[in-house]
Amino acid sequence: MKLILTWLISSLAVIVSAYIVPGAQISGFLAALLAAIMLGAVNSFIRPILLFLTLPINVLTLGLFTLVINALMVLLAAAIVPGFAISGFWVALLFSVILSLITWLMEQVIKKDIK
Repeated sequence: MKLILTWLISSLAVIVSAYIVPGAQISGFLAALLAAIMLGAVNSFIRPILLFLTLPINVLTLGLFTLVINALMVLLAAAIVPGFAISGFWVALLFSVILSLITWLMEQVIKKDIK
């Protein structure tokens, strides 16, 4: 049940983020569901490898290079999922930041309601 709820929260966050960020497009709820799955998979499998490989530059930038990696993960997911489009790197960077904030906010609201 928690996995499905997290998936739905992520899908809604993708829709809201695409609505807020100019240059990000989502064609519908099905595309948002697929984008949420792909972002979850990419962040689970590829992101840790990239974080490990870029550890020296991440240390030098005090962790800010993680934002670049997040943007690359969004671009990768947009390249794979039909109906999910990001127009460039800076749009992906803004999209990833807003997506993180919206997801965090929604999870905080849901966590309060469940308790």
